Amino acid sequence: MLKTLLEAWKVKDLRKKMLWTLLLLVLFRLGANITAPGVNGPALAEIANQSLSNGILSTINIISGNAFGQLAIFAMSIGPYITASIVIQLLTVAIPALEELQKEGEAGKQKLNDYTKYLAGALAAVEAFGVYMTFRNYGVFLGESFIIPFMFVMTLTAGSTLLMWIADKISAHGIANGSSLLIFAGIVVGLPQAATTLWSGLVMTEGGFSPAGLAALIGIIIGAIIIIGAVVYVTEAERRVPVQYAKRVVGRKMYGGQNTNIPIKLVMAGVMPIIFAMSFMQFPPMIIQLINPNILTDTGFWAGVYKLFAFTSISDKASIWGFGIAHVILYLALIAIFTYFYTKMVFNTTEVANNLKKNGGFVPGIRAGKPTSDYLANILKYVSGFGSIFLGVIAIIPILISFTGLGISFGGTAILIVVSVALETIKQLEAQMVVRNYKGFLD
Repeated sequence: MLKTLLEAWKVKDLRKKMLWTLLLLVLFRLGANITAPGVNGPALAEIANQSLSNGILSTINIISGNAFGQLAIFAMSIGPYITASIVIQLLTVAIPALEELQKEGEAGKQKLNDYTKYLAGALAAVEAFGVYMTFRNYGVFLGESFIIPFMFVMTLTAGSTLLMWIADKISAHGIANGSSLLIFAGIVVGLPQAATTLWSGLVMTEGGFSPAGLAALIGIIIGAIIIIGAVVYVTEAERRVPVQYAKRVVGRKMYGGQNTNIPIKLVMAGVMPIIFAMSFMQFPPMIIQLINPNILTDTGFWAGVYKLFAFTSISDKASIWGFGIAHVILYLALIAIFTYFYTKMVFNTTEVANNLKKNGGFVPGIRAGKPTSDYLANILKYVSGFGSIFLGVIAIIPILISFTGLGISFGGTAILIVVSVALETIKQLEAQMVVRNYKGFLD
Protein backbone atom coordinates (compact mmCIF):
# COMPACT_ATOMS: atom_id res chain seq x y z
CA MET A 1 0.00 0.00 0.00
CA LEU A 2 2.77 2.45 0.92
CA LYS A 3 4.64 1.54 -2.27
CA THR A 4 1.55 2.34 -4.32
CA LEU A 5 1.13 5.71 -2.59
CA LEU A 6 4.79 6.59 -3.15
CA GLU A 7 4.63 5.62 -6.83
CA ALA A 8 1.42 7.63 -7.26
CA TRP A 9 3.04 10.66 -5.62
CA LYS A 10 5.69 10.69 -8.38
CA VAL A 11 3.01 11.16 -11.06
CA LYS A 12 2.20 14.86 -11.40
CA ASP A 13 -1.54 14.48 -12.11
CA LEU A 14 -2.03 12.00 -9.28
CA ARG A 15 -0.01 14.19 -6.92
CA LYS A 16 -2.39 17.08 -7.62
CA LYS A 17 -5.37 14.83 -6.96
CA MET A 18 -3.88 13.60 -3.70
CA LEU A 19 -3.16 17.16 -2.52
CA TRP A 20 -6.68 18.27 -3.50
CA THR A 21 -8.17 15.34 -1.58
CA LEU A 22 -5.99 16.10 1.44
CA LEU A 23 -7.07 19.77 1.41
CA LEU A 24 -10.76 18.83 1.40
CA LEU A 25 -10.24 16.30 4.19
CA VAL A 26 -8.56 19.02 6.28
CA LEU A 27 -11.64 21.21 5.68
CA PHE A 28 -13.82 18.30 6.83
CA ARG A 29 -11.82 17.87 10.03
CA LEU A 30 -11.90 21.61 10.68
CA GLY A 31 -15.70 21.67 10.53
CA ALA A 32 -15.92 18.53 12.67
CA ASN A 33 -14.24 20.38 15.55
CA ILE A 34 -16.23 23.64 15.42
CA THR A 35 -19.19 23.44 17.79
CA ALA A 36 -22.50 24.71 16.45
CA PRO A 37 -23.80 28.01 17.92
CA GLY A 38 -25.94 27.90 21.05
CA VAL A 39 -24.40 24.74 22.51
CA ASN A 40 -23.34 24.64 26.17
CA GLY A 41 -19.98 22.85 25.98
CA PRO A 42 -19.62 21.73 29.64
CA ALA A 43 -23.21 20.43 29.76
CA LEU A 44 -22.67 18.54 26.49
CA ALA A 45 -19.47 16.94 27.82
CA GLU A 46 -21.33 15.58 30.85
CA ILE A 47 -23.95 13.68 28.87
CA ALA A 48 -21.96 12.80 25.75
CA ASN A 49 -20.18 9.76 27.21
CA GLN A 50 -23.43 8.34 28.60
CA SER A 51 -25.67 8.89 25.56
CA LEU A 52 -23.08 7.97 22.91
CA SER A 53 -21.42 5.00 24.55
CA ASN A 54 -23.31 2.15 22.85
CA GLY A 55 -25.25 1.02 19.82
CA ILE A 56 -26.06 2.87 16.62
CA LEU A 57 -25.39 6.36 18.03
CA SER A 58 -21.85 5.37 19.00
CA THR A 59 -21.19 4.12 15.46
CA ILE A 60 -22.62 7.32 14.00
CA ASN A 61 -20.36 9.33 16.29
CA ILE A 62 -17.33 7.31 15.20
CA ILE A 63 -18.15 7.73 11.50
CA SER A 64 -18.57 11.48 11.93
CA GLY A 65 -15.14 11.73 13.59
CA ASN A 66 -16.69 12.63 16.99
CA ALA A 67 -18.46 15.58 15.34
CA PHE A 68 -21.83 14.24 16.52
CA GLY A 69 -20.58 13.99 20.10
CA GLN A 70 -19.44 17.62 19.97
CA LEU A 71 -22.55 18.83 18.09
CA ALA A 72 -20.18 20.35 15.54
CA ILE A 73 -21.30 21.90 12.26
CA PHE A 74 -20.62 18.53 10.55
CA ALA A 75 -22.42 16.56 13.27
CA MET A 76 -24.69 14.69 10.88
CA SER A 77 -21.85 13.85 8.49
CA ILE A 78 -23.26 12.69 5.13
CA GLY A 79 -26.07 10.68 6.75
CA PRO A 80 -28.89 12.75 5.17
CA TYR A 81 -27.36 12.31 1.72
CA ILE A 82 -27.12 8.54 2.19
CA THR A 83 -30.72 8.38 3.40
CA ALA A 84 -31.85 10.46 0.42
CA SER A 85 -29.94 8.11 -1.91
CA ILE A 86 -31.79 5.14 -0.45
CA VAL A 87 -35.17 6.84 -0.93
CA ILE A 88 -34.42 7.88 -4.53
CA GLN A 89 -33.17 4.41 -5.45
CA LEU A 90 -36.30 2.81 -4.01
CA LEU A 91 -38.50 5.33 -5.81
CA THR A 92 -36.64 4.61 -9.05
CA VAL A 93 -37.90 1.05 -8.88
CA ALA A 94 -41.47 2.13 -8.05
CA ILE A 95 -41.91 5.23 -10.27
CA PRO A 96 -41.60 4.70 -14.07
CA ALA A 97 -40.60 8.33 -14.73
CA LEU A 98 -37.57 8.03 -12.44
CA GLU A 99 -36.72 4.67 -13.99
CA GLU A 100 -36.68 6.29 -17.44
CA LEU A 101 -34.34 8.98 -16.15
CA GLN A 102 -31.95 6.32 -14.93
CA LYS A 103 -31.85 4.81 -18.44
CA GLU A 104 -31.11 8.15 -20.15
CA GLY A 105 -27.40 7.99 -19.47
CA GLU A 106 -25.35 10.73 -17.83
CA ALA A 107 -28.04 13.42 -18.26
CA GLY A 108 -30.64 11.29 -16.49
CA LYS A 109 -28.23 10.32 -13.72
CA GLN A 110 -27.40 13.98 -13.18
CA LYS A 111 -31.09 14.81 -12.73
CA LEU A 112 -31.49 11.96 -10.24
CA ASN A 113 -28.43 13.23 -8.41
CA ASP A 114 -29.99 16.70 -8.23
CA TYR A 115 -33.22 15.24 -6.83
CA THR A 116 -31.14 13.34 -4.27
CA LYS A 117 -29.40 16.53 -3.14
CA TYR A 118 -32.67 18.45 -2.81
CA LEU A 119 -34.16 15.64 -0.73
CA ALA A 120 -30.94 15.41 1.31
CA GLY A 121 -31.18 19.11 2.16
CA ALA A 122 -34.75 18.69 3.39
CA LEU A 123 -33.85 15.59 5.42
CA ALA A 124 -30.85 17.41 6.89
CA ALA A 125 -33.11 20.19 8.18
CA VAL A 126 -35.55 17.69 9.71
CA GLU A 127 -32.79 15.62 11.30
CA ALA A 128 -31.04 18.74 12.61
CA PHE A 129 -34.23 19.80 14.37
CA GLY A 130 -34.60 16.26 15.72
CA VAL A 131 -31.06 16.47 17.13
CA TYR A 132 -31.95 19.78 18.76
CA MET A 133 -35.10 18.37 20.36
CA THR A 134 -33.15 15.30 21.59
CA PHE A 135 -30.35 17.23 23.29
CA ARG A 136 -32.58 20.01 24.55
CA ASN A 137 -33.94 17.65 27.20
CA TYR A 138 -30.44 17.36 28.65
CA GLY A 139 -29.98 21.13 29.02
CA VAL A 140 -27.27 21.25 26.39
CA PHE A 141 -28.32 24.58 24.85
CA LEU A 142 -27.72 28.05 26.25
CA GLY A 143 -31.31 29.27 26.12
CA GLU A 144 -34.89 28.68 24.98
CA SER A 145 -35.29 31.66 22.65
CA PHE A 146 -36.29 31.11 19.04
CA ILE A 147 -32.91 32.19 17.70
CA ILE A 148 -31.06 29.27 19.35
CA PRO A 149 -32.86 26.40 17.54
CA PHE A 150 -32.99 28.42 14.32
CA MET A 151 -29.23 29.01 14.26
CA PHE A 152 -28.49 25.44 15.33
CA VAL A 153 -30.70 23.84 12.66
CA MET A 154 -29.46 26.16 9.92
CA THR A 155 -25.83 25.50 10.88
CA LEU A 156 -26.15 21.71 10.85
CA THR A 157 -28.14 21.80 7.60
CA ALA A 158 -25.51 24.00 5.95
CA GLY A 159 -22.76 21.73 7.29
CA SER A 160 -24.40 18.63 5.82
CA THR A 161 -24.87 20.42 2.48
CA LEU A 162 -21.22 21.50 2.47
CA LEU A 163 -20.16 17.90 3.07
CA MET A 164 -22.19 16.82 0.02
CA TRP A 165 -20.21 19.38 -2.02
CA ILE A 166 -16.90 18.15 -0.55
CA ALA A 167 -17.80 14.53 -1.35
CA ASP A 168 -18.67 15.46 -4.95
CA LYS A 169 -15.41 17.37 -5.40
CA ILE A 170 -13.35 14.48 -4.03
CA SER A 171 -15.11 12.04 -6.37
CA ALA A 172 -14.66 14.34 -9.38
CA HIS A 173 -11.15 15.67 -8.79
CA GLY A 174 -9.70 13.44 -6.06
CA ILE A 175 -8.47 9.87 -5.81
CA ALA A 176 -11.46 7.96 -4.42
CA ASN A 177 -15.20 7.98 -3.77
CA GLY A 178 -15.86 11.14 -1.76
CA SER A 179 -18.57 9.81 0.54
CA SER A 180 -16.59 6.69 1.47
CA LEU A 181 -13.39 8.69 2.03
CA LEU A 182 -15.14 11.13 4.39
CA ILE A 183 -16.44 8.23 6.47
CA PHE A 184 -12.96 6.67 6.37
CA ALA A 185 -11.35 9.91 7.60
CA GLY A 186 -13.88 10.26 10.41
CA ILE A 187 -13.09 6.77 11.70
CA VAL A 188 -9.30 6.98 11.37
CA VAL A 189 -8.96 10.20 13.38
CA GLY A 190 -10.69 8.48 16.30
CA LEU A 191 -8.17 5.61 16.51
CA PRO A 192 -5.68 7.36 18.86
CA GLN A 193 -8.47 8.33 21.27
CA ALA A 194 -9.90 4.80 21.15
CA ALA A 195 -6.46 3.34 21.93
CA THR A 196 -5.96 5.77 24.82
CA THR A 197 -9.41 4.95 26.23
CA LEU A 198 -8.74 1.22 26.09
CA TRP A 199 -5.35 1.61 27.77
CA SER A 200 -6.65 3.80 30.59
CA GLY A 201 -9.86 1.81 31.03
CA LEU A 202 -8.37 -1.68 31.00
CA VAL A 203 -4.67 -1.55 31.84
CA MET A 204 -3.82 1.61 33.81
CA THR A 205 -6.98 1.92 35.90
CA GLU A 206 -7.55 4.03 39.00
CA GLY A 207 -6.32 1.15 41.11
CA GLY A 208 -3.04 0.94 39.18
CA PHE A 209 -1.71 -1.60 36.71
CA SER A 210 -4.14 -4.44 35.94
CA PRO A 211 -2.71 -7.72 34.55
CA ALA A 212 -6.24 -8.93 33.76
CA GLY A 213 -6.89 -5.70 31.87
CA LEU A 214 -3.66 -6.16 29.89
CA ALA A 215 -4.78 -9.69 28.95
CA ALA A 216 -8.16 -8.31 27.87
CA LEU A 217 -6.44 -5.63 25.77
CA ILE A 218 -4.25 -8.26 24.08
CA GLY A 219 -7.40 -10.28 23.38
CA ILE A 220 -9.07 -7.23 21.82
CA ILE A 221 -6.02 -6.60 19.61
CA ILE A 222 -5.96 -10.24 18.48
CA GLY A 223 -9.69 -10.04 17.77
CA ALA A 224 -9.21 -6.88 15.71
CA ILE A 225 -6.43 -8.56 13.68
CA ILE A 226 -8.68 -11.57 13.05
CA ILE A 227 -11.51 -9.28 11.91
CA ILE A 228 -9.16 -7.36 9.59
CA GLY A 229 -7.90 -10.63 8.08
CA ALA A 230 -11.47 -11.89 7.62
CA VAL A 231 -12.56 -8.60 6.03
CA VAL A 232 -9.64 -8.61 3.58
CA TYR A 233 -10.17 -12.28 2.70
CA VAL A 234 -13.93 -12.04 2.18
CA THR A 235 -13.72 -8.65 0.41
CA GLU A 236 -11.21 -9.99 -2.12
CA ALA A 237 -12.86 -13.42 -2.50
CA GLU A 238 -14.97 -14.05 -5.58
CA ARG A 239 -17.03 -16.76 -7.22
CA ARG A 240 -15.78 -17.23 -10.78
CA VAL A 241 -18.34 -18.39 -13.33
CA PRO A 242 -16.60 -19.98 -16.37
CA VAL A 243 -17.48 -18.53 -19.77
CA GLN A 244 -16.59 -19.78 -23.26
CA TYR A 245 -16.81 -17.92 -26.54
CA ALA A 246 -17.72 -19.76 -29.70
CA LYS A 247 -15.36 -19.61 -32.67
CA ARG A 248 -16.54 -17.53 -35.59
CA VAL A 249 -14.95 -16.68 -38.93
CA VAL A 250 -15.09 -13.10 -40.23
CA GLY A 251 -13.48 -12.83 -43.66
CA ARG A 252 -10.17 -14.67 -43.41
CA LYS A 253 -9.82 -14.28 -39.67
CA MET A 254 -11.13 -16.45 -36.85
CA TYR A 255 -12.40 -14.84 -33.66
CA GLY A 256 -13.44 -16.27 -30.31
CA GLY A 257 -12.68 -19.67 -28.92
CA GLN A 258 -11.11 -18.38 -25.70
CA ASN A 259 -12.13 -19.22 -22.15
CA THR A 260 -12.69 -16.62 -19.44
CA ASN A 261 -14.85 -16.13 -16.37
CA ILE A 262 -17.29 -13.74 -14.71
CA PRO A 263 -15.97 -12.74 -11.26
CA ILE A 264 -18.75 -12.35 -8.69
CA LYS A 265 -17.57 -10.82 -5.41
CA LEU A 266 -18.77 -12.51 -2.23
CA VAL A 267 -19.49 -9.08 -0.71
CA MET A 268 -20.33 -7.21 -3.89
CA ALA A 269 -22.30 -4.53 -2.03
CA GLY A 270 -19.28 -3.68 0.15
CA VAL A 271 -20.00 -1.64 3.23
CA MET A 272 -22.97 0.23 1.77
CA PRO A 273 -25.71 -2.03 3.28
CA ILE A 274 -24.40 -1.29 6.79
CA ILE A 275 -24.28 2.45 6.10
CA PHE A 276 -27.79 2.33 4.64
CA ALA A 277 -29.07 0.36 7.64
CA MET A 278 -27.48 2.80 10.11
CA SER A 279 -29.02 5.77 8.32
CA PHE A 280 -32.42 4.06 8.34
CA MET A 281 -32.14 3.24 12.07
CA GLN A 282 -31.11 6.80 12.88
CA PHE A 283 -34.00 8.57 11.18
CA PRO A 284 -37.15 7.29 13.05
CA PRO A 285 -35.91 8.20 16.57
CA MET A 286 -35.17 11.75 15.44
CA ILE A 287 -38.64 12.12 13.91
CA ILE A 288 -40.33 10.69 17.02
CA GLN A 289 -38.27 12.96 19.24
CA LEU A 290 -39.25 15.88 17.01
CA ILE A 291 -42.97 15.12 17.40
CA ASN A 292 -42.83 14.23 21.10
CA PRO A 293 -39.92 15.81 23.05
CA ASN A 294 -40.92 13.85 26.19
CA ILE A 295 -40.72 10.45 24.50
CA LEU A 296 -37.97 9.27 26.89
CA THR A 297 -40.35 9.39 29.85
CA ASP A 298 -43.52 8.31 28.02
CA THR A 299 -44.99 4.84 27.64
CA GLY A 300 -47.04 3.29 24.88
CA PHE A 301 -46.62 2.29 21.26
CA TRP A 302 -44.46 5.18 20.03
CA ALA A 303 -42.26 4.98 23.12
CA GLY A 304 -41.69 1.31 22.28
CA VAL A 305 -40.86 2.17 18.68
CA TYR A 306 -38.37 4.78 19.89
CA LYS A 307 -36.71 2.28 22.24
CA LEU A 308 -36.58 -0.28 19.45
CA PHE A 309 -34.58 2.03 17.19
CA ALA A 310 -32.55 3.75 19.95
CA PHE A 311 -32.44 1.20 22.75
CA THR A 312 -29.40 2.81 24.45
CA SER A 313 -31.67 5.53 25.83
CA ILE A 314 -33.29 3.00 28.20
CA SER A 315 -32.19 3.07 31.83
CA ASP A 316 -33.80 -0.21 32.91
CA LYS A 317 -31.37 -3.12 32.39
CA ALA A 318 -34.09 -5.67 31.65
CA SER A 319 -35.61 -3.37 29.04
CA ILE A 320 -32.20 -2.88 27.47
CA TRP A 321 -31.88 -6.62 26.92
CA GLY A 322 -35.43 -6.96 25.64
CA PHE A 323 -35.37 -4.03 23.23
CA GLY A 324 -31.69 -4.64 22.50
CA ILE A 325 -32.37 -8.13 21.11
CA ALA A 326 -35.26 -6.78 19.00
CA HIS A 327 -32.98 -3.93 17.90
CA VAL A 328 -30.29 -6.41 16.77
CA ILE A 329 -32.85 -8.51 14.84
CA LEU A 330 -34.21 -5.43 13.05
CA TYR A 331 -30.70 -4.22 12.29
CA LEU A 332 -29.72 -7.60 10.81
CA ALA A 333 -32.91 -7.72 8.73
CA LEU A 334 -32.22 -4.27 7.27
CA ILE A 335 -28.64 -5.24 6.42
CA ALA A 336 -29.88 -8.37 4.63
CA ILE A 337 -32.52 -6.42 2.67
CA PHE A 338 -30.09 -3.69 1.60
CA THR A 339 -27.46 -6.29 0.69
CA TYR A 340 -29.84 -8.03 -1.72
CA PHE A 341 -31.14 -4.71 -3.04
CA TYR A 342 -27.72 -3.11 -3.61
CA THR A 343 -26.23 -6.29 -5.13
CA LYS A 344 -29.14 -6.48 -7.57
CA MET A 345 -28.48 -2.89 -8.62
CA VAL A 346 -24.74 -3.44 -9.08
CA PHE A 347 -24.98 -6.78 -10.92
CA ASN A 348 -27.85 -7.01 -13.42
CA THR A 349 -28.01 -10.69 -14.38
CA THR A 350 -30.32 -10.08 -17.36
CA GLU A 351 -28.00 -7.49 -18.85
CA VAL A 352 -24.93 -9.70 -18.33
CA ALA A 353 -26.68 -12.68 -19.97
CA ASN A 354 -27.76 -10.57 -22.96
CA ASN A 355 -24.24 -9.20 -23.44
CA LEU A 356 -22.83 -12.73 -23.38
CA LYS A 357 -25.36 -13.85 -25.99
CA LYS A 358 -24.60 -10.91 -28.29
CA ASN A 359 -20.87 -11.63 -28.19
CA GLY A 360 -21.19 -15.37 -28.67
CA GLY A 361 -20.38 -16.25 -25.07
CA PHE A 362 -22.03 -18.92 -22.96
CA VAL A 363 -21.67 -20.65 -19.62
CA PRO A 364 -20.75 -24.33 -20.17
CA GLY A 365 -23.80 -26.52 -19.77
CA ILE A 366 -26.21 -23.55 -19.67
CA ARG A 367 -28.21 -22.27 -22.64
CA ALA A 368 -27.72 -18.64 -23.63
CA GLY A 369 -30.34 -16.00 -22.79
CA LYS A 370 -32.84 -16.43 -19.97
CA PRO A 371 -31.41 -19.76 -18.66
CA THR A 372 -28.04 -18.02 -18.21
CA SER A 373 -29.74 -15.11 -16.45
CA ASP A 374 -31.55 -17.51 -14.10
CA TYR A 375 -28.31 -19.42 -13.45
CA LEU A 376 -26.45 -16.21 -12.55
CA ALA A 377 -29.38 -15.02 -10.40
CA ASN A 378 -29.32 -18.30 -8.47
CA ILE A 379 -25.56 -17.92 -7.82
CA LEU A 380 -26.08 -14.30 -6.84
CA LYS A 381 -28.78 -15.34 -4.36
CA TYR A 382 -26.39 -17.58 -2.43
CA VAL A 383 -23.51 -15.12 -2.69
CA SER A 384 -25.71 -12.29 -1.39
CA GLY A 385 -26.91 -14.53 1.43
CA PHE A 386 -23.34 -15.18 2.53
CA GLY A 387 -22.50 -11.48 2.17
CA SER A 388 -25.46 -10.40 4.30
CA ILE A 389 -24.52 -12.89 7.05
CA PHE A 390 -20.91 -11.69 7.05
CA LEU A 391 -21.88 -8.02 7.13
CA GLY A 392 -24.47 -8.69 9.84
CA VAL A 393 -21.96 -10.44 12.10
CA ILE A 394 -19.45 -7.61 11.64
CA ALA A 395 -22.09 -4.92 12.23
CA ILE A 396 -23.53 -6.25 15.49
CA ILE A 397 -20.17 -6.67 17.25
CA PRO A 398 -20.33 -3.17 18.87
CA ILE A 399 -23.93 -3.80 19.99
CA LEU A 400 -23.07 -7.18 21.50
CA ILE A 401 -20.07 -5.67 23.28
CA SER A 402 -22.33 -2.93 24.68
CA PHE A 403 -24.33 -5.62 26.54
CA THR A 404 -21.17 -6.60 28.44
CA GLY A 405 -20.72 -3.09 29.85
CA LEU A 406 -17.11 -2.75 28.63
CA GLY A 407 -17.87 0.60 26.98
CA ILE A 408 -16.01 -0.28 23.76
CA SER A 409 -17.74 1.30 20.79
CA PHE A 410 -15.07 0.86 18.10
CA GLY A 411 -16.03 -2.45 16.55
CA GLY A 412 -16.33 -4.50 13.40
CA THR A 413 -18.28 -1.92 11.40
CA ALA A 414 -15.52 0.66 11.70
CA ILE A 415 -12.86 -1.91 10.81
CA LEU A 416 -14.89 -3.08 7.81
CA ILE A 417 -15.31 0.48 6.52
CA VAL A 418 -11.62 1.36 7.01
CA VAL A 419 -10.32 -1.80 5.31
CA SER A 420 -12.84 -1.70 2.44
CA VAL A 421 -12.24 1.97 1.64
CA ALA A 422 -8.46 1.56 1.89
CA LEU A 423 -8.49 -1.40 -0.53
CA GLU A 424 -10.80 0.40 -2.97
CA THR A 425 -8.69 3.58 -2.89
CA ILE A 426 -5.47 1.66 -3.58
CA LYS A 427 -7.16 -0.17 -6.47
CA GLN A 428 -8.29 3.12 -8.01
CA LEU A 429 -4.78 4.57 -7.67
CA GLU A 430 -3.26 1.50 -9.30
CA ALA A 431 -5.79 1.67 -12.14
CA GLN A 432 -5.01 5.35 -12.77
CA MET A 433 -1.27 4.62 -12.71
CA VAL A 434 -1.72 1.84 -15.29
CA VAL A 435 -3.65 4.20 -17.57
CA ARG A 436 -0.94 6.89 -17.35
CA ASN A 437 1.94 4.42 -17.88
CA TYR A 438 0.34 2.67 -20.86
CA LYS A 439 1.90 4.04 -24.04
CA GLY A 440 -0.16 2.16 -26.62
CA PHE A 441 0.90 0.05 -29.58
CA LEU A 442 2.06 3.00 -31.73
CA ASP A 443 4.77 4.11 -29.26
